[in-house]
Amino acid sequence: MSAANCLLSEDQFLCSICLDVFTDPVTIPCGHNFCKACIRKHWKRNVSRRCPNCKKVFYTRPELLVNTFISEMAAQFRASAQQEASSSSSEQQAAEPGEVSCDVCTGTKLKALKSCLVCLVSYCETHLEPHLKMPGLKRHQLIDPVQNQDGRMCRKHNKPLELFCKTDQTCVCMLCTHSDHKTHDVVPLKKEYEGQKAKLGKTEAEVQQMIQKRRLKIQEMRRSVELSNEGADREIADGVQVFTALKESVERSQAELINTVKEKQRETEKQTEGFTKELEQEISELEKSSTEVEQLSQSEDHLQTFESMKAALPTKDWTGVSVRPPSYGGSVRRALNQLEEKLSEQMKKLLKSELKRVQQFAVDVTLDPDTANSYLILSVDGKQVHCGNVRKKLPNNPERFDTIANVLIKQSFSSGRFYYEVQVKGKTGWDLGVARESINRKGLITASPQNGQWTICLRNDNEYSALANSPTRLSLKSRPQRVGVFVDYEEGLGPLVSFYDVDAAALIYSFTGWSFTEKLYPLFSPFLNAGGKNSAPLIISPVNN
Repeated sequence: MSAANCLLSEDQFLCSICLDVFTDPVTIPCGHNFCKACIRKHWKRNVSRRCPNCKKVFYTRPELLVNTFISEMAAQFRASAQQEASSSSSEQQAAEPGEVSCDVCTGTKLKALKSCLVCLVSYCETHLEPHLKMPGLKRHQLIDPVQNQDGRMCRKHNKPLELFCKTDQTCVCMLCTHSDHKTHDVVPLKKEYEGQKAKLGKTEAEVQQMIQKRRLKIQEMRRSVELSNEGADREIADGVQVFTALKESVERSQAELINTVKEKQRETEKQTEGFTKELEQEISELEKSSTEVEQLSQSEDHLQTFESMKAALPTKDWTGVSVRPPSYGGSVRRALNQLEEKLSEQMKKLLKSELKRVQQFAVDVTLDPDTANSYLILSVDGKQVHCGNVRKKLPNNPERFDTIANVLIKQSFSSGRFYYEVQVKGKTGWDLGVARESINRKGLITASPQNGQWTICLRNDNEYSALANSPTRLSLKSRPQRVGVFVDYEEGLGPLVSFYDVDAAALIYSFTGWSFTEKLYPLFSPFLNAGGKNSAPLIISPVNN
């Protein structure tokens, strides 16, 4: 038997249907051998009686008799193969839950190494060997192990899904192309896979780009949180400093008020005590004199009585002497005035600190000539603008303001914070602020946040207003020479547009509570020339923090 094992290869003991060692091998008239159960099942599934190997057709079903010689040889080979499998299986890993197991293994299921797309079976290393050695099986397509091989068969025709219908975007078998998908655009599944694989490469690049963008967004958000924390810490520190100073000032003013009142009270008490002692002394002397007078009135010694009556009595006139309660009126008012001065001082310090912070967001901006009204005259460097007396012939492009003497900045902003400063010295009228991209630029425009414009203005040389939905007159302590404009596009409590008197370090006005949903552009209007009275330019100034 050992000699037979040497002469016969293991391929000769494998059924070409089940690809396993023969069980009850039978020989059909064409000479090919199969497991008895395998060939019966094959002929039962197919109407025509054909040999699975040579395709010879048998018009009557052949009688199936077991080939005892091959049966004995197969049994001997199976024993040898099982012995080899048992030694090799100890080296192979058993399939873990969730892993693809070998469909051929009996008993302990080993981990599958490959799946065959033709056989629709998954094989461990041992049972995969026929596919690696037998010429007929080498042509089968092997892939990494996959579950649910039955899903790769056409449910209608029980044939492998080898084609792809591009019309219906579904996998089909060969018989489907002769029925439901007869007129459809059908290509080999492998070809479609290659095309989809190329698209997957592009999709993968897009996915990676999306991942990168989201990672950058996370970094941006984390940086925003860091800035928020820094701002919060700074604001708390400033607040604690201000309120600590105010608290100390209040306590100091309170102490001074109490000391002043008590000092006046003590002086009154001291004065009253002095007068009281003096009066009590005189009363004592008068009472003594009264006793003496009474005794003298009863004496018979006229000479002694006359001499005793000569003694001087107290002569001080107390009619005009009085103790007037001190006036405490105005003490509290004066203390509050001092507190008001202290609060004003702290407010100035706070505004200076605030202005320095917003100046850190300074941006370099330049006027956009394509948006300028045709009466406006811009400097070559785009940093100055004033209103002329002559209308220039310019293209009436969609970006240009045709009626209002406005001009926008080239740069736009759709996130974050920005700040710029404008010199308004020598002007009797101007408008400054920001406007959204979609602002109306043709005809008469009512400046208001509702119309997409957040601005303040000067009119008639001394009338300052915030152009809110209802214009608000502003009362300023000083005349601004430089105006700072700060915009926080994503302020936590609502977008913010603030205006500062830079030289006085004073807040002029703030717009809050509006949502920004598009690009913002800084807006300038030098206003009308007014016969030369308002000919001074608006000048974009470098920020000196």
